Order: sequence, then C-alpha cells, then structure tokens
Amino acid sequence: MNEIEEVVLLDEEGREIGTAPKSSVHGTDTALHLAFSCHVVDREGRVLVTRRALDKTTWPGVWTNSFCGHPRPAEPVINAVRRRAEHELGITLTDLTLALPLFRYRATDASGIVEHEICPVYVARTDDVPRPNPLEVSEIAWVEPGDLATALEATPWAFSPWLVLQARQLSLFATAEQLAS
Repeated sequence: MNEIEEVVLLDEEGREIGTAPKSSVHGTDTALHLAFSCHVVDREGRVLVTRRALDKTTWPGVWTNSFCGHPRPAEPVINAVRRRAEHELGITLTDLTLALPLFRYRATDASGIVEHEICPVYVARTDDVPRPNPLEVSEIAWVEPGDLATALEATPWAFSPWLVLQARQLSLFATAEQLAS
C-alpha cells in the first residue's frame, strides 16, 4: 500500500495550521507550506549541485542546490534533511548546520506551477560518493563555490529560483571553505 505523502501547511506567520497531500499543494495556487533546502560540500570545499529529474512537477531539468524536500507531519526538519539526503543522493551528512532558518520564497515556473515555502536552509558535508536517485536527480556536479557564484550571477535563469535567492543570502562560499578544512 502506498502511503500518501503529506506536507505541513503554514499560516503567514509560519505557524502550523494543518497538513495536505503533497500532490495537492503544488499547483497554480500553492498554499504556504514547510520545506527545506540543503547545500552539500565535500572535503575539497566543492559544492554539490544537482539537475532535477525531468519528471519533477516543478522546475524539471533545472540545476539547483544539492537537494530539497518536505518534512512529514511531526517529523523534525533535521531528520527530514537526513532522510532526503539518503533518498535523493544515497549519502550520509556530517557537520549539518542550519544556515538560513527563516528563508521564504514564492516562485512560479514556466508551466505556471507555484512553489510557496518557508524553507530553512542547511549546509552539510559528506565524504560519500553520491548515488543519485533517477526519480529525483538526473545529473550531479561538484563545483567550486566561486564558479557557482559566477554562473548564478551570469545566468540566473539556468538555476532554480530558490538556489539563486539562497546564494544571495547565504555565506555558502565561506561555509564551504570552513567545512573543507
């Protein structure tokens, strides 16, 4: 029996107000809900970027941060981050740090589907070799933080809007260097 994946709905102040099936909240009138993003760096300080699978509902085939997801109802966000790292990339995280606790965004993709999330942003390290789940990720690349920053500045449309917005607010590039040492 397949379990219906649910997300946590939030009011404008970020308070939990209920749950809804994930399939029902990603449309043209997406309710505000709880999510998370994670940026993973390796021992050399490179940042893992991923290309979203072509079958994803939102931003299919777009390059983005290492991985994203939604905590289940009553699941601590940090547990959801670790669960999705394993599910999407087959990796274990170390040095998991909350970098942007109040990140929030609303964006509409080319098909008209809206993402509307309060999305705490984490930075973590791994020494594992990623094994991408093809249902989630079509490609991966380890990139130097400065090269990623240059690409985000030059071609923001080639990346997910949340990655572009997070990079502007995040000291990811300094953090990547700290985690590598």
